[in-house]
Amino acid sequence: MSRQEYSNSPGQSTCVSKHDSGANRPVRHMSGQIIAATPLLRSLLFAPANRSDMLRKFPRYQADAYVIDLEDGTPEIDKEAARASLGRIVDELRSAGFVAPLFVRVNAVRTAHAERDLAATFGQQIDGLVVPKLSQRADARGVEATLARAEDETGHRLGVIGLIETTAGVLNVDRLASYWRTRLVALAFGAEDFVTDIGGRRRADSREVLYARSRIVLSARAHGIQSLDQVYPRVRDNEGFALDAAFGRDLGYTGKMCITPKQIELTNDAFSPSPEEVERSRRLIRAYTEAKSAGRGAIEFEGGLVDEPMVRRAEALVAWRAEAAAS
Repeated sequence: MSRQEYSNSPGQSTCVSKHDSGANRPVRHMSGQIIAATPLLRSLLFAPANRSDMLRKFPRYQADAYVIDLEDGTPEIDKEAARASLGRIVDELRSAGFVAPLFVRVNAVRTAHAERDLAATFGQQIDGLVVPKLSQRADARGVEATLARAEDETGHRLGVIGLIETTAGVLNVDRLASYWRTRLVALAFGAEDFVTDIGGRRRADSREVLYARSRIVLSARAHGIQSLDQVYPRVRDNEGFALDAAFGRDLGYTGKMCITPKQIELTNDAFSPSPEEVERSRRLIRAYTEAKSAGRGAIEFEGGLVDEPMVRRAEALVAWRAEAAAS
């Protein structure tokens, strides 16, 4: 660890090797596609690994991707049995025709469960891992080395969603994203653990995590990967969830983690441009194109000044709508 990298736990080491091999290899899905071509991840639905009844319901929903949760969602007493049944439930889902991206959230690398969790995923028909509490590059190096060794044997390459939810993780997020840029599918922000780690108090408006929440999405954008916003824990408050999702979208997040089926619908709506937004963007692009052909670099459009950066944003929104519609 360099002098400039922050640590939550000085003196601790990761539970797996810190060998760097493979950190910059191209990462591929089961289909052989580069991870960077992963479909848009607006909604990521979590379900506990010890609840096969909930996992079997995955095909009913319209999430962009799904997570079998071996970490917080599975009680300590059930973790071993959940690991043992992982292959069976994955095979059952895939045999039933479930083809959506499927991830497994393992326990944090500095826990006794991490090595066994990783071993349980090897050779499974999954698309990647959610790695929680990433704090330092040593965490990523350890998981990378273990994955690289397994992938050399199986030929099955996995992507990673990096969950940033500690003080050190927020401060080191750029280093983590830079080191693991060929492995990461997305960065995600875990607000609950972050607030606990920093000693803060949770607020209904999430103002206490605005800095950390913003730093994660900035890093994801800078490194060209997707970003997943915080879990909204008040599961019966659909109005509050919609407002939280909308604010995450305003910050620049591309998607959100979900813990109930209803949240999937609200998330997909929040992170998909509305028809009105798309139509206005198309009008703006047409107007600017006509003005540019006439030699003008900025125009007035529907009461506001428009120049090149706004046009690029409109073009991105139209393209995003097309990608969301294809998801």
